[in-house]
Amino acid sequence: MAPLFLVTGATGNTGRPVVAGLLAEGYRVRALTRAPERAALPAEVEVVAGDVTRPADVAAAAQGATAAYLIWPGTDEAATGVGEVVDALSRHIGRVVYLSATGAEEAGIWGAVERVIRNSVPEWTFLRVTGLAVNALAWADQAHRGVVRAPFGQMRRSLVHEHDVAAVAVRALVDEGHVGRSYVITGPEAISQADQVRVIADEIGQTAVWEEQPPDEARLALAADVGDDFADAILQAWSENADTPEAVSGDVAHVLGRPALTFRQWARDHRTDFVAGQDDGES
Repeated sequence: MAPLFLVTGATGNTGRPVVAGLLAEGYRVRALTRAPERAALPAEVEVVAGDVTRPADVAAAAQGATAAYLIWPGTDEAATGVGEVVDALSRHIGRVVYLSATGAEEAGIWGAVERVIRNSVPEWTFLRVTGLAVNALAWADQAHRGVVRAPFGQMRRSLVHEHDVAAVAVRALVDEGHVGRSYVITGPEAISQADQVRVIADEIGQTAVWEEQPPDEARLALAADVGDDFADAILQAWSENADTPEAVSGDVAHVLGRPALTFRQWARDHRTDFVAGQDDGES
């Protein structure tokens, strides 16, 4: 019988392609999700109800699995329970691939989770992602209207296609040679936000331009969503990226044996999502 892999966050941006990649190679997949009735995963996936922040749910889902793809909620408040969850996971599973973030070695929730995994799980791999290109879908409605208005248009980010994240995760789950590695997962280029909009417009057959938004104005909108402190931290990071481009790593190419997918390829792959976002009036 083929090995069984546990995928948390299986209905998310990277989780779905991890599930697809494992199935394509003939492995069995168990997906942990809070809403199985809405999961819409392939029929051969074993979908179980549960919350990744609850140790009992994770322990039950981990039984019989070979390894796990772990996505942990990205809030500092959630860090308090990670020790119990990872301990529950490690009682059944010896290998964990964790979706982390660049800068995890310095501070924040990602670093806290990494430390717990290092101390509890025999075999681990960390995928330190700069940023997912899929977040650009937030511009869908504006792109169709012809103007995308946001701050720091010259901020250059090495955004990564979620399929590359998933492909590296699959290799780390099933292959030897990735244990104890912390991969920096980026796209193949650092592309400015203004150029991202141009590429998106090209791929969806529209004309769209970047309109620079004053940071103070952007902060008001951010603070309403995430609070003052997090809004300030986000704007500080964006400001730093405007002066210094995000680094481009060769880790995706090293693991997969091919170049990382470009932002243009990502926009092409998501053309219908931009159309759907515009038709539904979503931002």
